[in-house]
Amino acid sequence: MKNNNKSQLTPWVKESLFGIWFLGTYTWVRSVLRRALNDLVILMPHREKSYPTILDIGFGHGHSLWMLEEYFSPDTVIGLDVDPGAKHRSKENIKKCKCEVKLIESDAAVIDLPDDSVDMIFCHQSFHHLIHQDLAIKEFYRVLKPGGVFLFAESCRRYIHSFIIRLLFRHPMSVQKTDEEYIDLITETGFTINPESVSRPFLWWSLPDLGLLSYFRLKAKEVEGQREETMINLVAYKPK
Repeated sequence: MKNNNKSQLTPWVKESLFGIWFLGTYTWVRSVLRRALNDLVILMPHREKSYPTILDIGFGHGHSLWMLEEYFSPDTVIGLDVDPGAKHRSKENIKKCKCEVKLIESDAAVIDLPDDSVDMIFCHQSFHHLIHQDLAIKEFYRVLKPGGVFLFAESCRRYIHSFIIRLLFRHPMSVQKTDEEYIDLITETGFTINPESVSRPFLWWSLPDLGLLSYFRLKAKEVEGQREETMINLVAYKPK
């Protein structure tokens, strides 16, 4: 059943002007969004030719709408975003889509869709913006069809709490999680995650110093398993 307690939810944290601008740049599309999609596809061992209905959480400027069509051949992409300005910013990108595009202005903790109604959920760099993460993940589980796919790509607590990100962007800081905490949240909700469907990119732009100290050999490179991760990409499934 849908969660109808929208009036009781805490107001969302509005992104900074710099953040809104940056999410519309070619750098974002090429180095962040496209890179995440390429990684997520590799993590899908049994990729279908088409996922008819895709829900895109936090579509922002709409770049992900036409890219989801490119990768997964949907009949319909439903874009959800709490920011009233997202619909206007996405107009030109929506025109690139051949599939049907529907937009919902809503917090992800209250999704106005029926149970078991979408084949795929794409949540890229949006979940760490959500204040009510526990409610949102339950909504994702509710609207996803049994056997449906959940693509999750997020920055982790270490990155969001870094000085440069706190300076340039706006996030609800108290809810940020480590990679393992995100995995626990998703699996405790009921999703299945196979170990081979998880990656932890340690990209230069995700480091507090943008990787400069390591590049100039002023600092030893951090080793996976001995560091707090900055990012996590994973593919989860709702059991049939």
